[in-house]
This record gives sequence, structure tokens and C-alpha cells, in this order.
Amino acid sequence: MTHIRAELAKAIPDMMRQTDRIRNIGIVAHIHHGKTTLSDNLLAAAGMISNELAGKQLYLNFDEQEQARLLTINNADVTIVHEYDQKQYLINLIDTPGHVDFGGDVTRAMRAVDGAVVVVCAVEGVMAQTETVLRQALREKVKPVLFINKVDRAIKELKLTADSMQKRFTTIIAEVNELIRRMAPEEFIDEWSVDPRDGSVAFGSGYENWAISVPYMLKTGVKFPDIFDYVSTGRSREIAQRAKINDVVFDMVVRHLPSPTVAQRYRIPNIWKGEPTSAVGQAMVSTDPSGPTAFMVTDITMDPNAGEIATGRVFSGRLAKGMELSLAGTKSKNRIQHVSLFMGPERLMVEEVTAGNIAAVIGLTDAFAGTTMSTVADMVPFEEIRHVSEPVVTVAIEPKHMGDLPKLIETMRKVGKEDASLRVEINQETGEHLLSGMGELHLEITQYRVINDYKVEITASKPIVVYRETVKGPGGPFEGKSPNKHNKFYFEVEPLPAAVVKAIKDGEIPQGKSFKDIKTLVARFAELGISRDEGRGLIAVEGTNILFDVTKGIQYLNETMDLIVDAFKEAMNRGPLANEKVYGMKARLVDAKLHEDSIHRGPAQTIPAARSGIYGAMCLGGRILLEPMQKVTVNVPQEVLSGATRELQRRRGEILDMTSVGDLQTIVSKAPVAELFGFASDIRSATAGKVLWSTESLGFEILPDSLQSTVVGEVRQRRGLKPEPYDAAYYSG
Repeated sequence: MTHIRAELAKAIPDMMRQTDRIRNIGIVAHIHHGKTTLSDNLLAAAGMISNELAGKQLYLNFDEQEQARLLTINNADVTIVHEYDQKQYLINLIDTPGHVDFGGDVTRAMRAVDGAVVVVCAVEGVMAQTETVLRQALREKVKPVLFINKVDRAIKELKLTADSMQKRFTTIIAEVNELIRRMAPEEFIDEWSVDPRDGSVAFGSGYENWAISVPYMLKTGVKFPDIFDYVSTGRSREIAQRAKINDVVFDMVVRHLPSPTVAQRYRIPNIWKGEPTSAVGQAMVSTDPSGPTAFMVTDITMDPNAGEIATGRVFSGRLAKGMELSLAGTKSKNRIQHVSLFMGPERLMVEEVTAGNIAAVIGLTDAFAGTTMSTVADMVPFEEIRHVSEPVVTVAIEPKHMGDLPKLIETMRKVGKEDASLRVEINQETGEHLLSGMGELHLEITQYRVINDYKVEITASKPIVVYRETVKGPGGPFEGKSPNKHNKFYFEVEPLPAAVVKAIKDGEIPQGKSFKDIKTLVARFAELGISRDEGRGLIAVEGTNILFDVTKGIQYLNETMDLIVDAFKEAMNRGPLANEKVYGMKARLVDAKLHEDSIHRGPAQTIPAARSGIYGAMCLGGRILLEPMQKVTVNVPQEVLSGATRELQRRRGEILDMTSVGDLQTIVSKAPVAELFGFASDIRSATAGKVLWSTESLGFEILPDSLQSTVVGEVRQRRGLKPEPYDAAYYSG
């Protein structure tokens, strides 16, 4: 390894400046489709691990929990040099998780890369998480290529002939292209479709270290029937020498995935909404290493020796030791202490990292995932990274020994910074901390790290489901009065159309209260069913909720609007039914009466009045709870099908679809997250262990009427509130 590092250290600085020879790629796939096994083989190409161990060592699963559970939990970065057409190319590779609980890591990785190798198992085919990771890539304008893995299993286990194997490949390719057609940016639908004839599809076995593609067949003379013959007769080692997996995959990457020079021209307008003609805007589009530095942090890693390491993409300029960078949107500045490139579990120290590369930086203590760092103090930050799902399961944790409370508070701060998919709420008075994550496994692994990595003994509650609040229908107008009775606000509320909620989630409607291009937003609102008059009154977006001002000519209202927005935010983050967040609601300020003296309409008067006006209108509109749902895909043999369906139905599961390939049955269903605790062990018991399953977030749906009052009572009791929620009269002052 030391010898290789020395060679890399000499070669990389020059290569980093040749942006047309850089490829930033992510390996993405459904869980257990073989991403990390494939990555092993690609690392063997760089001489980083032995060919004998490639496919077995799982080098990029270097975390203790990853090794124990045989799944990828964290993004792992590595830099590789590959020769193609007698030229050297620098490939920055990120191996991403496939489990739905760690989907946030995939989303963040997609901001850092320009291309993705989508891995699909030849036996299982396109699965739920395949669609999710493709959506995450295409939303960030990351171009895909396809690697169909585990072909050896399809030959040996499914006993497919060469002809039936090619039919299976055709089906998988057609399904992937259908997903690309549905989700790719319009201008790239045809260009980004994958096709075996041009080499944007490869086939192989990560475990057995071989692969093939049409261009490689033409180049080497190795044909698919040869592959079939070698594998079916147990001569995989021989074919691995004739059809090298690293050559096939990296040739496909270099040939079909874009360099930063090409990708940043169309990616920058998608992920950055600043002024294109500004110095930093022009530098990013042209990938200029001499321009202002623009660095987006996509990951934070805690190293016990080095401290916090910020990993991310350098879109323009350079990073070097001693440079001072500003945190966009704040007055904070940090000085770089070290710059390096990740090489799996190790790092290669370099003098500088230039535009178009992925860097690991020590010294950016104020950074977190999603942060923009720049030499331009007032640079417009990059667009927020939009995650496909959000935390829906919570545990309350506290230290076993109260003397550890300060240490736990600091640990929770670090854990929350390291994993941007977690939400951490700290109550410094009670010592109770609420940790919200994507699922049971996510929280289980986080607790393990707190105990074993940070050495804090904790006790944890049973997992609790995160609900949302909304209204059944229109409510209001309702009058909210200030404590001094001098100010009155009148609000109406109603559910937002589903199309508007989707537009908010997709980032078409930005969060906050400052909107640059209001005309475009008003036009988009009109397309989504909100009138232009109402659209022009847009005041704030908080989560999936919108505040509109439809009043006319009210004196002093402009001076008070920031406080009204604060009240709206408070109300949306803590609803009146059970103190859960509000989801998919429109609030309209329809009238107001304000005291002429500003001293009588300060925060202590305005915020409670506006908040009560919103809460009261929600009471009139009919408050209800929404529960998180998940799509559950289960693969079982026919003989244990009934056990699997019974287990799903026992958990309020609804069967959406059932298909079969040979003896293998696929059940697609949806079920509430609240009913899926303990599902892993129960589904194994119900099917004698002959099961593969996966889950995918489906958002929130209305909790059944029969459960509303019970669940509201449970949530209120857990939060220390009175059993019954207040009615509208309570908020009328």
C-alpha cells in the first residue's frame, strides 16, 4: 500500500488539473445487489487489494457494523487511476449504501458525482430501491450506466440457457430504460438511455471477478457463449483472466460518463441559483481551478485522531492548507488544516485539490452536510440537498449515569453532524434526547456507535413513530388576539393540493421567506391550481406548508410580517393536535387589525396572536393525524407464500401487486411504519427463512378514524400534554 501511495502521490496532483480526464462516479443499487463486491474488484485494478481477495474482502465496508451485518452503512470514497486508450484517467469513486434506512447517504453522494454505475442483480432484477437510487441520481442530473451483476448465480441457480439469459438481460435493460424515461431530465431522456450495443451496459460477476460488454467482446474476441461455457463448467478463474471486470467497468465509465468539464455546464444551473454571470458562477460552469473556490460539503466523518473531516465536491477554485473559507449565508470563517483524498479507510495527503475533484478537508469545524464553503464571503449557497424520505422513527435516549450528560450532549451533536439523515433534539434540562431516523436499523446502529465509538452508556426507549398533522378541509376565518387585545389576525386554512406538496418536495417551490423569482413561482402555482392573486401573496414556505397574505392595504402589516412568519413556523413545527409537525397545509392571512404604536405589536404580542389564529382555524378545519407508510416488497418461494401474505395482512398491510418468475413470488404491499417494528424476525419465522424483502418510503397517509383518538392520546401523554387537545374556543383568547 505504501508503494502505491507513493506512486499515486506523484501522479495525482498533475492529473487533478486535467478535468477532461476526471470521472466522479457513484456505485448505486438495491441492497445486496453487489455494489461493494464490485467495488473490491475495481480497487484490485488500482493495486489497492489483492486480486485473490477482490470480491471477498469488502474493503470499503471497513466500519465494524458494516462487516458484522454484511451491508454498506456509510458512503466510502476512493481515488483510482485507470488507463484507457493509452491515456491515464483519475476516477473518484463513492460506494453507497443500498438499504432504505441509509438512503440519505446516497442522496448526498449524488451531489458530489457526475455519473452513476447502477448495479442490478441478474437473479432479482430491478427492485424498489433500484428505482429510488435512480431517482436520486437523475434528480441531481447524474448520468447512469448499467452493470448487471451476479450473472454466475443466474447461470448456476436459475439454470438459464444462453438464450433465456439474454431474454432476462433484455427485460432488465428495458425496465431500467423505462425508469430513465420517466425520471430523467427531458433534454437527456434519449441520450442517457442505456444500450448494450454502445457499451453503456456491462454484464458480469463481482464475486467471480469477470465482466463483459459488447465493445469488450469486439476488442478481445471473448463472446457471451464463451462466458456461459466457462461459468457453467466451473472455470470462472480462467474467464476472470480473459474478461477482466475492472477493465470492462472502468472503460464503460470513461467512455460514457461525463467529465466535470462537461457535467458542470448543465449541473451547476440545476444545483445553484446564484447569478450565472458572477465570477463564481462563471468559474463553476467552466470548472476553473484559478477562479474563486466553491466547495460543497456532502459528508462529515469523525476520525478519532484527526477530528472532523469534511468531504465534498470542489466545483471551482482550489483547496489548500492554510486557506480561509467562509460559510455561505453566515459570518463564520474556517481555516483549512489539511487536504487529502480518501482511499477507502485511509487518506492520501496532497498539497491541494482543484476544481472538479472530491476532497477530504480537516479544519472546517462549522461545516455540516449541505454546507457551501467559499472564498467569496457572500456567495449564494448551493441548493439544499433534497432527500427522498425523512425520519419517521424516534427513540428517546438518556445517559445511564447522569454524570455523563455533558458528554452525551456533545456526542449527540457530533452524531447529528456526522449523519445528516438523523434529527437530534436535546433537552438539556431533563437529559432526554430524541433521536429520529429512517427506520429501526438506522437508530439501532446509531445507538451502537454512541455506546461503542463514543463510550457513553445510554438507555433507550422503544421506537416511536413520527406522525404528522393536517386538516380535513377548509377552516376559518378565525380571529387570533394578542395578549394585550390591541392586535388581531384572521386566518383561514385548508389542505394543499397533492401536486403543490410534490412540487415543494421536488424543490420547485423553495423553502423560507425570500423568493427571488416570484413571477415564475406565481405561474407555477397557477399550473398547480392556486390562483395568481393568491400566488402573488406568497409569504413563506415551511416544510410542506405555505403561508399566503391575501389582505389589502392594512397599515403596519409589512413591519409585522417577519413576526407573523415566525408564528407560522412555530405552528407548522408543533401542531395543535399532538405537537407533531404539520404536513401539506395552506394558511391564508385574510385580515388584520394592528395597533399604531410599534411598542404594542412586538414579538410577545404578535407571535402568540398569529399562532392562535392558525391553530383556531385548524380546529375549525378538522385536525387529523397522518401516519408514515412504507412500500414493502417481499420475494418468497411459492411454498411459503401464504405465510408471507398473512404476516403482511396482520400488520395492516395492503397487497398492491403479486407477480411470479418461475417458483419465486414477488409481493408488493404497503403498510404503516407503526406496524413494521419487529418485521425482520417475524417474516423470517413466517417463511422458514426463505425470504428477501425491502422497504421504501411512501410518505404520509391519513391514520384510520378508528385509531385517531387513541394515537392522539398516546402521543400527547408521551409529550406530557393534557390527554384531550384544546378546542377552537381555547385559542379565541
